[in-house]
Amino acid sequence: MNLANLAPEYIRSIAPYQPGKPISDVARELGMNEADIVKLASNENPLGASPKAMAAIQAALGDLAMYPDGGGFALKAAISKKYSVLPAQIILGNGSNDILELAARTFMRAGDSAVYSQHAFAVYPLATQAVGATGIEVAAKNFGNDLEAMLVAIRADTKMVFLANPNNPTGTFIPGTALRSFVQRVPPNVLVVLDEAYGEYLGDADVYDSVPWLAEFPNVIISHTLSKAYGLAGLRIGFGLAHPQVIDLMNRVRQPFNVNHLAMVAAVAALGDNEFIKASRRVNDTGLSLLRTELARRNLETIPAFGNFITFKVENTKLVFEALLKQGVIVRPIAGYGLPDYLRVTIGTEAQNRRFLAALDVARGQQEK
Repeated sequence: MNLANLAPEYIRSIAPYQPGKPISDVARELGMNEADIVKLASNENPLGASPKAMAAIQAALGDLAMYPDGGGFALKAAISKKYSVLPAQIILGNGSNDILELAARTFMRAGDSAVYSQHAFAVYPLATQAVGATGIEVAAKNFGNDLEAMLVAIRADTKMVFLANPNNPTGTFIPGTALRSFVQRVPPNVLVVLDEAYGEYLGDADVYDSVPWLAEFPNVIISHTLSKAYGLAGLRIGFGLAHPQVIDLMNRVRQPFNVNHLAMVAAVAALGDNEFIKASRRVNDTGLSLLRTELARRNLETIPAFGNFITFKVENTKLVFEALLKQGVIVRPIAGYGLPDYLRVTIGTEAQNRRFLAALDVARGQQEK
């Protein structure tokens, strides 16, 4: 008996998500010390976690034998204060991935469809396919979301539109005015999931506030994560903002205690650590400028970047990636996103960025011999 046949065909045909290569794997495979490896593959914060979050975790270690607050009262209060929303408009998740999947599981089923862009975050098609719905991938425009084409792609059976801003893995950005116009034109019976995982990295000229849209458009779900700028990727903590009726339905699907206690206490502290976010943005702005300049100086094409990473085109992509690995520098190949000739590199500290550039020169030089 083939046990795989016990699962529906749409489950069997899923290609599992491939995360960035962890430091421990590279160290083990190449016989290197973990301390000698730089990971610039998963858009993690090079400054680590918020100091206030670290202190909060230390203070909460004595509570590990107790179940977490399933309602997340303290964290919802902190989010409510920061974003000027009601607690009833908030759902907590095990990372923002959890929010995306909860939305799909709550509102879609076989026979429904979801719209998302080419070169968009891999979880959108995964979450869609996992509930038996059909994914409608819209061709990208300049490596980003083609809003007009996405509107045209919406069908009678469409329940959801996924849209990341800035987009991952390409880094492109849609101005807030254009995005609001798009949301306004989406049929009210279609949910628009705005994935703002990298919003904290936007410059002052690009920052927009989508929260007021919730009052105008009850079909909007906004997802956030504390894995990026807040540096809490290892704790898996995120949240969604939406109309109370939407949140109520998602909570019926959400697993009890889907967010652990340490993640919640760390998140409360991190949300109040404005200095850490400012420092993270400064490091990112400086690093992004350096890599943008240096990659251009090497005649390497880059995609306009608005997050904490930059995507660039390079010949012999697979060989360059492997050559970087052998030097202890991990970046992200994105062939699985339909970009086989591109690599994505996370913005690190100045030392990490310069090490990447030096390793890239060696890797490219090896291919030219």
